[in-house]
Amino acid sequence: MIRTWTLFTILLLSPVFIFSQKQSDRLISKKDSLTPGMSTSIPFTLENSSGESKIYDITVTTSSPTISPILTQGEFQIAPNETSVYLVPLRVAAETAQGNYSVTLHIKDRNSAISFTKTAQVIVSGNRKLLLTALDTPEFVRAGETIRSTFLLKNNGNVTENLTLGSKNAVLDDDPFIILGPNESKVITIHKVTNPEIRQNEYQNLNLSVYAKDNPKENQDLYVSTQVIAVKPVENDIYHRLPVAVSLSFIGMQNMGVYNDGFQGEIYGKGTLDKDNKNQVEFHAVSHNPVEFNSFTQYEEYFINYKRENLFVHLGDKTYSSSFLTEFARYGRGAEVRYNFNRISVGGFYNRPRFFRDIKDEFNIYTALRIRKESELSVGYLYKDPRKNEMNFGDVRLDSHAHLPYAKGKFKISKNINLSGEFAYSTTQKTDGTAYLLQAEAIFEKFNGSLMYMKASPNFAGYFTNTNTFNGNIYYNITKKLSVFANYMQDARNFQRDTLLLAAPYRKNIQYGVQYKYLSNGFIILNNGYQTYKDRLEPRQFNYYERFFKVTINQQLGMFQVNVDGQFGKTDNYLTGFNGNSSFYSANVSFQKFRTSFNIFGSYAITSRYQLQNQKILYYGARIFSRFSDKTNLSLYYQNNYMPEEYFRDRNLVEVLFHQQLFPGNDLDLSGRYSLQRGEIGNKDFIFSMRYTWRPNIPVQKVAEYVTLSGNIQNLGIKKTEGVRLMLGSYLSITDKDGNFLFKNVIPGNYFLEIDRSTTEINNIPTLALPASVSLTNKENIFNFGLTTAANLKGHIQFTEKQDKDQSNLTDLLYKKDKKKKESIIVEAVSNDQTYRKICVVGEDFDFTYLRPGDWTVKVYRNGLDKRYKISTDKFQFTLKPAETKKLNIDVVKQQVEIKYQQESLTVGYNETKKKK
Repeated sequence: MIRTWTLFTILLLSPVFIFSQKQSDRLISKKDSLTPGMSTSIPFTLENSSGESKIYDITVTTSSPTISPILTQGEFQIAPNETSVYLVPLRVAAETAQGNYSVTLHIKDRNSAISFTKTAQVIVSGNRKLLLTALDTPEFVRAGETIRSTFLLKNNGNVTENLTLGSKNAVLDDDPFIILGPNESKVITIHKVTNPEIRQNEYQNLNLSVYAKDNPKENQDLYVSTQVIAVKPVENDIYHRLPVAVSLSFIGMQNMGVYNDGFQGEIYGKGTLDKDNKNQVEFHAVSHNPVEFNSFTQYEEYFINYKRENLFVHLGDKTYSSSFLTEFARYGRGAEVRYNFNRISVGGFYNRPRFFRDIKDEFNIYTALRIRKESELSVGYLYKDPRKNEMNFGDVRLDSHAHLPYAKGKFKISKNINLSGEFAYSTTQKTDGTAYLLQAEAIFEKFNGSLMYMKASPNFAGYFTNTNTFNGNIYYNITKKLSVFANYMQDARNFQRDTLLLAAPYRKNIQYGVQYKYLSNGFIILNNGYQTYKDRLEPRQFNYYERFFKVTINQQLGMFQVNVDGQFGKTDNYLTGFNGNSSFYSANVSFQKFRTSFNIFGSYAITSRYQLQNQKILYYGARIFSRFSDKTNLSLYYQNNYMPEEYFRDRNLVEVLFHQQLFPGNDLDLSGRYSLQRGEIGNKDFIFSMRYTWRPNIPVQKVAEYVTLSGNIQNLGIKKTEGVRLMLGSYLSITDKDGNFLFKNVIPGNYFLEIDRSTTEINNIPTLALPASVSLTNKENIFNFGLTTAANLKGHIQFTEKQDKDQSNLTDLLYKKDKKKKESIIVEAVSNDQTYRKICVVGEDFDFTYLRPGDWTVKVYRNGLDKRYKISTDKFQFTLKPAETKKLNIDVVKQQVEIKYQQESLTVGYNETKKKK
């Protein structure tokens, strides 16, 4: 209406321009875009420049059947020398696509029979609107069953949408790429197979995502939930149990040509002794090793420890430690106790070392004061009793009783800086000594670094003697992609290690460099450095000083993780006295496929580090780990050789590991290895093991009593209630002739009560929604319900048309067009505990079956029904009786089109005198 009055105002105020041939185009160009689903009017300017009145017969046509004139024919009378506006009323259908269209007047002079046409261009605006609605999803499924959910996707706009469907946690049943035209809808189904092995009831969320290719604002994301009922539920034990693993192994070893084998037993447990988890206990017992000890077998060990709030007690074997300087790590058999008094802790230990012959016994006591949450100051005293008349296996002989008081502390200066340190003093009958340690650590957003300096005097009788060492590193992020680093490392020279394992080489190196992250999944490192390696064992295999430059590239290429190194250096070989070049090239590729991880590596070296100058060495190998299932896995490893710097430890050349879970709590492990033992260069040994493990959970405290669930199934007009099978988790019960059921010896907890429909008539339905959630907390629990006959609902969607005689031609035309597409509505049936929805086509039948008798409400939704249609009644309420089939008719009516005729014509005149001038 506003546009029309604006147009009339323009015509009245500007009569001169009306005679211009371009006037019609100019007025049309000022028209707004037409909105789909609306009715509007298009003005045409008609001019009679003759001196007599004219009567025109007018017929209206459009370039698209979706844009229809409300009146296709009419007549128009215009006085002499007048210009008038002829309005053409149009209906633009909701499905009219965006674009340019034309409206044409076919005009015929009734007196002279002269015909001519006038055409106006109109624009239909774009309207983009996607609607995603959940149609149906099950409320419950049993574990192992498939959840199927349906969604309705409708294009309520007038632009054809190119859509991509996806789901984060389910599988699409349809093509993920669809094209949805204006006013077109599609039912989308997704499914997910549930895990039959779940041990507890849980909710599963299914998701459907819709992505519009060129219109991200219309992206849709919808979630639905279904509760999955465990068919193999975990037993909520009435006992609190302690996890324990009991193992028996058969081990065989070919060691330097001599074969030995035997059995080894082991028991390990760790957990709490009460349901409140206050009393924690751990114990371990391993019998004598039947073969030579190596890192792939266990050594004899026995211990037990107990912890409760502030108290800790340990009896048996462990690695005992008083402080870094006095006794950093000493494996032995003894006892330790510690107690915390709010901010003060006191404790101590007794230890008899098992693999260090210089010390017979050790005693330690200490106390610690917590200053703040992360700051602490400790003082202690360590006493060492030497073993007399024994060979010296250490670097320094402990000649008499040693007394070592010490003090140590750690302090959090700020949220970014930590300081720690220690000072120790030792005295024996012949010597005195001191040692100290300082450490600092700083962590900031772009910078982090640490420093450590330790010095022990020549006569210090602690873990370190006559040595000093310095270690430090810094790392700085210049940008998100570029960073620099530097580090310095120096090993301690003299320390009192256990004799069970050999000492690693003495190392001293410094390196600095830059790291650049050129991609989100790739970076390069360039660094320069100096390093010294010296063998501690005799005869020495290496002793060299080296200057080097190293390049490292790490890149993710699809499924492959690739790492490539190149190192170039000059070596001063102190063992042989010559100098030479040393170059190393290595590559490592790893990837995962078919539940299997693969790692392939290799390196090639031309080096002067060892016995020969420019010695060529090739190393290669691979590791494969395959998880065939959650119960079975296999690991394979091969490496042809190792660098001499690693010969102080046990090294695998070939390794095969197989694990199989026979049944819950029972495992079988098989292993076989060809290896180089520590200190060996070329002599290979073979070792194999077969291990069976049983994991019983030992009851230590009774935490609950068994409960019962009983009830009755009332017969509400069915044949019988005897023999109905009910399920409560893993418990089963069958009703007697009176419909009574009983679950005995049930563990308290939350369950779902289910009914096995195969044991009832096909049309029998419970009066309550099953599965039903029940919480069993009382000693005796009761749950009653009834069985009756299901009801049904059948209906028809009826199309009813009302029209006037004057509109018969128009209605016939619209009805013919409407037959080309099927209109649909959504019918929803709702009761207290049931909801069903269906998409139903107008003019067809629909039904809902297996409905619980009672009060029901049926609601009808338009689902994008054309605005010319009206649902007479969109809500029905009724009560269904057992075995009843309710019939329902839904009327969809075509609304009348009301056309109002203007009683007087609008005339625009002009001044003829001015025109003559």
